[in-house]
Amino acid sequence: MKNEGEEEMKKLIIFGGNGIGMVAASVANDLGFYEVIGFLNDVVPTGSTIGKFKKISVIGKTEDYKKYLADQNTYFFIGYVGLQDEKNTFDKIAQLNIPEDRWATLIHPTSIIPKGFCDIGTGVLFAPLVQLSPDTKISDNCILLANSFVGHDTFLDKFAHVATNGVVGANVHVGKAVHIGSNATVREKVKIGDYSLIGSGAVVLSDVAENSICVGNPARLLKQR
Repeated sequence: MKNEGEEEMKKLIIFGGNGIGMVAASVANDLGFYEVIGFLNDVVPTGSTIGKFKKISVIGKTEDYKKYLADQNTYFFIGYVGLQDEKNTFDKIAQLNIPEDRWATLIHPTSIIPKGFCDIGTGVLFAPLVQLSPDTKISDNCILLANSFVGHDTFLDKFAHVATNGVVGANVHVGKAVHIGSNATVREKVKIGDYSLIGSGAVVLSDVAENSICVGNPARLLKQR
């Protein structure tokens, strides 16, 4: 029972598990007003736990989210990335009938965001030390991992991800479900097409077509999917 003057803890269910799911759980824990009640995972058996140190239960599969919607104090977060089939992952998320106001927005207190100068969607994850420049637009369900940077006048479409130490320059358009790998750099005024993957450490100097995998310095097309 909460004491007088205390806000009720919000319940949080995370789609996913190891990796991004645990990062999301740790940020939620640092925020202090979410109670992570478990993961929904289609691979790890229900009743198992995930986590080497802090263990979090798997409470069901993706489809089980529907039974938690009735509780208005329960919120949801998408804690996984495609990496192999981004379009199908994106479509799977889009088909979830979860109201916009029930997505948990997890922004770590150490993130640097110019107040009033950015537009940030719902259901996003900003890990520690994420930094945005003014006039950036971060759409719903985007994930920015630790020490990543997004330059001014840049747009990230829904479910785009920037991994640890990734740098996205100014006036860049990042498409839906794009994954930008750790330590990658995207120069200014570049467009990255939907569902593309930028490899770790890549340096992107020119536009990337939809459904591409690009690697290297300077980045080159490895595969068109």
